[in-house]
Amino acid sequence: MSAPAASRTAAPSAGPAPEPVAQPLSGGALWLAAFGLALANFIVILDTTITNVSVPHIAGGLAISPSQGTWTITSYAVAEAITVPLTGWLAARFGTYRTLLFSLCGFAAFSVLCGIARTIELLVVLRVLQGLCGGPLMPLTQTLLLRIFPPDKMTAANALWGVTTIFAPILGPVVGGYISDNWSWPWIFYINLPVVAVCVTIIIRLVARYETPTRLERIDVIGLVLLVLFVGCMQLVLDLGREHDWFGSAMIVALAVTSVVAFGAFVIWELTDPHPVVDLRVLRHRSLWVGLIAMALGFGGLFAMIVLIPLWMQSVMGYTASEAGHAMALVGVFAVLMGPVASKLFEKVDMRVLITCGMLWLVLISLWRTQWNTDMTFWDLALPQLLQGFGMPFFFIGLMTLALTSVPMHEVASAAGLLSFMRTVSGAAGTALSTSIWDDASREARAQLAGTLNGADGTLAQLQAQGMSDGQARVVIERLVEAQAATIGSNHVFAISSVILFVAAWLVWLTPRPPAPSGGGAMGH
Repeated sequence: MSAPAASRTAAPSAGPAPEPVAQPLSGGALWLAAFGLALANFIVILDTTITNVSVPHIAGGLAISPSQGTWTITSYAVAEAITVPLTGWLAARFGTYRTLLFSLCGFAAFSVLCGIARTIELLVVLRVLQGLCGGPLMPLTQTLLLRIFPPDKMTAANALWGVTTIFAPILGPVVGGYISDNWSWPWIFYINLPVVAVCVTIIIRLVARYETPTRLERIDVIGLVLLVLFVGCMQLVLDLGREHDWFGSAMIVALAVTSVVAFGAFVIWELTDPHPVVDLRVLRHRSLWVGLIAMALGFGGLFAMIVLIPLWMQSVMGYTASEAGHAMALVGVFAVLMGPVASKLFEKVDMRVLITCGMLWLVLISLWRTQWNTDMTFWDLALPQLLQGFGMPFFFIGLMTLALTSVPMHEVASAAGLLSFMRTVSGAAGTALSTSIWDDASREARAQLAGTLNGADGTLAQLQAQGMSDGQARVVIERLVEAQAATIGSNHVFAISSVILFVAAWLVWLTPRPPAPSGGGAMGH
C-alpha cells in the first residue's frame, strides 16, 4: 500500500505525530470496514466470558478439578490486562494497522492451539499467549474506527464499537454453554478461526491505508517489568483472595504489597521516562482521567451483578446454565436497539446529561433486584435484564466517547488502551469482590435465620408425615434456609452495586462540557 509506505519513510518529528493522509471512508466501504473492525473487537471480548460456563467440560476433558480449570480464565485475563495499556507504545513503534493485523493472526493461531492442547499446563500457557495477542485488539479497533469515520460521524463510530463491547461478554456464556453441551469444549476456541479470517480479509482490503507513522524508540524494559509485576500480582490477589481468606493469608498479603509497591514505582517511572511503555501523560486531559474513574466504578458495579445473577439463578433457583445464560442475554436486545438512538442523541444533547440518566436507570434496575425472592418466576428475573438494556448504551458508549473528547488523535491509542485496561481490571475486581461479599453476606444471613426460625418443629413434623426420615426432613429445612440466606446475600450485593453506580453517575460532571461534534475538536480533531 502506498499510504503506509509514505508513513514509514516520513522523517521523525519531535512533536505530535502527523495525521494520516488517507481520507475517511464513505458509503458501503465505510460500513464494511467498520463491520470488520467491530467484529474483531467482538470476538476478542467474547473470549473473556465464553469459557466461564465451559470450565466443567474443560476440567472433565483434561482430568483436572474445576478449580484448576478456572486458570484458563485467569491466565487470559492477566495477559490481556497487561497488553491493553501497552497498545499506545506498540502502535507508535510498529504502526496501528500492522499491530492490529499481527495481533489478529496471533489470536487466531493460539486459539487453534488452545483447542488442541490436552494438558492444563499447556492450555494455560497458550491462553496467556492468546490474551497477549487479544489485548491490543480492543483499543486498536476503536482507534481505527475513529480514523475511517468522518468527523461528523464520530459518535456513530463509538456507538458501533460500544455495542460490540457491551454485547460480546453477555453472549459469551450463551455461546460457550451451547457449544460445550452440543459439540465439545475445543470448539469454543476453534470458532475464532473463521471469524478472524473474515476480519483479516476486510481489514487488509480497506484499512491498510490508515497505517500510522512509526518511531524507532527503545523498549522501556523497566516499565514493562513493573507493569507485569503490578497487574499480575493484583490479578492473583483478586482471583485467589477468596479461597485463601483474603488478607488472612500471608501469600495474599505479600502479593498485595508487591502489587502496590510495583504500581507506585511504575507510575513514577513512566512519568519520568522519556519513552514510556505506557504514556501516562495522556492523563493530563481531565475528561480522560474522570472517565477512567467513572468507568472503574460503573463497570465494577455492573460486572458484580453480571457475574452474580447467573450464579444465584443456578445455585439457588435451580436453573440450568443455558437458562441462566438466556436470561442474561436479554440485556443485549435493547442495548443493541438503543445504540443508534444514543449515538444520535449524543450529537444534540450534552453527553453528561445522557450518561447520568443512563446510569441512574441502571441504579433503579439494581434497586429493583434488591426485592428478589425465591418465589419469582423466570420472567420475573429476566425482565430487569431486558429493561437494563435501555441504559447500557448511554452509560458505556457515552462514557467512552466523553473520556476521549479532549484527547488529540495521535494520543487516542494510548487513551483507548487505558480505558480498555480499566474496564478489564474493574470487571475482574467486581467479579472477585461480588462473590466474596455474597459469601460473607449469605453466611451472616444464614446465622441470623437459623436463630430465628419460626415453626421449624411443625414443618419438621409435616415433612416426616409425608414419609421423610428425620434426617431427610432436616436436610430440606437446611436447604430452604440456605436458599433464603443466599438470596438475602445477593440482595446485599445488588444494593452495594446501586450505590457504586449512583456515585459514578455524577462523576461525569467533573469533566468540561464536551464540544459540539461539528466543532471539529471532538475526538482529537
